Amino acid sequence: MLNILVVREMRAPDLVTPDEGVSSTLARGECRVALDPVTAGKLARHLDSSVSDTSDAIVHVESGAGRHAHFDDAAYAAQAGVAVVAEADIAAARAAADLVLCVRTPSESQISEFREGAVVVALMTPYQNPQLITKLASQGLTSLCMEFVPRISRAQSMDALSSQAGVAGYHAALLAANESSVFFPMLTTAAGTVRPARVVVVGAGVAGLQAIATAKRLGAQVWAYDIRAAAREQVESLGAKMIDTGVDASGEGGYARELTDDERVQQAEALARHMGDAHVVISTAAIPGRPSPRIISREMVEGMKPGAVLVDLAAEGGGNCELTEPGKRVEHAGVTVLGPLDMASSLAVNASEMYAKNLFNLLTPFMKDGELTLDFEDAVLGPMRLTDGGRITHDDVRARAEDAA
Repeated sequence: MLNILVVREMRAPDLVTPDEGVSSTLARGECRVALDPVTAGKLARHLDSSVSDTSDAIVHVESGAGRHAHFDDAAYAAQAGVAVVAEADIAAARAAADLVLCVRTPSESQISEFREGAVVVALMTPYQNPQLITKLASQGLTSLCMEFVPRISRAQSMDALSSQAGVAGYHAALLAANESSVFFPMLTTAAGTVRPARVVVVGAGVAGLQAIATAKRLGAQVWAYDIRAAAREQVESLGAKMIDTGVDASGEGGYARELTDDERVQQAEALARHMGDAHVVISTAAIPGRPSPRIISREMVEGMKPGAVLVDLAAEGGGNCELTEPGKRVEHAGVTVLGPLDMASSLAVNASEMYAKNLFNLLTPFMKDGELTLDFEDAVLGPMRLTDGGRITHDDVRARAEDAA
């Protein structure tokens, strides 16, 4: 029977202790867990429909793994087929696991405890973690990168980037409203009518669309900017107005292609005009595994209203704004620039549940008779394979790792 392990995520102390202007709201560290208790039990029952208690556990959860997502050990232990691994037994559990489920890439010390041939599934941030990817390969682990789930219809229910981006976009709008110096909705008061806030959302991917929808629900007037012409219909369906730049940079896989120098100037001028009228800007333009595109210059921020707020959701990739400092609050020319990290962790309960369902939908088609058989000819699994047989199998990631060595 397949032995599944849910690891306790690493939480870097410098991301959770406010210091030198770092806000615990902006850099909270990883709070999610790879499986919530209900999905852990569901996965155990999928592997063995006869399981009725925890005496023959299939899914093992490291003690405290769900604590920061508000799932205590007792909630896991109550699920048939699920057992909580005591602190003293974690090393042995890691050495025995056939399938290791994580949110983030395991640390080097964790990786060294997994047995050769085990399968590790996580959001790997492979381009930013070449040393960890190299360690996965040298340890003889097969790893699946959740960022590389292909954007095809069949894989929509497995797409962790989309599920977690939706969480981040929602919370970005709430963070912006909390930091803003003006009301989001129009208010009619005895002192007169208060006009609604003007919000500009940069990037109309999953995070941007959720930010638009949330800002609209809060009553703001919303404009959206995206260099993909195909985004207009989705933006307008949510009641926002599309900023017309005259540039269409639609690329493969639903992402934008790189702009030419002339196109950059043209789109910057159009965006700057709207930012000058905005009370809030929420920037969401990110390309998985690569540095975030620089869209907002210092001069564009200086042209914004005093008291305006810019929330840069692309901070983990360096930020869309020239002034963004990941995990920090920057005050410049009367404008507050926020670079929040780990935004999906801000709603750890739902984010964990959604990620767990992504994993369940990804893995269960390859589980039969209590075993996991991965088919790398499959249209979903093939592109996700990062390491296998002692080597990095993804060409771009291997080249990046070799350059970093």
